[in-house]
Amino acid sequence: MCLAIPAEVVELTPNDMARCRVGKSDTYVDVSTMLLESPAELGDYLIVHAGFALRKLDFQEAQETLRLLRQMANINEETPGAF
Repeated sequence: MCLAIPAEVVELTPNDMARCRVGKSDTYVDVSTMLLESPAELGDYLIVHAGFALRKLDFQEAQETLRLLRQMANINEETPGAF
């Protein structure tokens, strides 16, 4: 199973690419923005899956999704095999 995750655009690079930060972590991903309906901008939150930005999220939606993913990770650490 694969999850699409919210990531914040921290740098725009040539050829419809963006460098994005996942949550508040030190994890960065380089993603293609070619599938987006409108160009990505610095600070945008994107749903990223398999190296592609699928759509933009507003800030609140991105934060709520990240909170839920953290909550699931914490539950899984407390109860291995829960998911």
